Amino acid sequence: MVEQFVGTWKLTNSDNFDEYMKAIGVGFATRQMGNLVKPNLLISVDDQGVISMKAQSTFKTTEIKFKLDEEFDETTADDRKTKTVITLDNGKLVQKQTWDGKDTTIERFIEDGKMIAKCTMKDVVSVRTYELEA
Repeated sequence: MVEQFVGTWKLTNSDNFDEYMKAIGVGFATRQMGNLVKPNLLISVDDQGVISMKAQSTFKTTEIKFKLDEEFDETTADDRKTKTVITLDNGKLVQKQTWDGKDTTIERFIEDGKMIAKCTMKDVVSVRTYELEA
């Protein structure tokens, strides 16, 4: 059920994100910004089943639109050009990005009313916690 993810989510906690950004190859200056920014994540679904995920911050706004299980081209906030596929697996939205022979996975799931985004690159894991805005 994608519906449980729909809404505006505010980043409230970010653990080990700098290490994760380093692992995926983000440069120092961009990491500095990435560590300061607390983006809102707006998730919606239209009548055709197209899901929109928009990350809004004072630094940058990025948006992806996709259908589950269909690969698409994504330009990430740090300007990586990835082939991305997002699946729904046991109630988790699993986003797999592949670029330059590398890949990373972002699992989003709801726990105690919060959305947890677990970002994994090899053995580096960052956990970001979002709360639904009222």
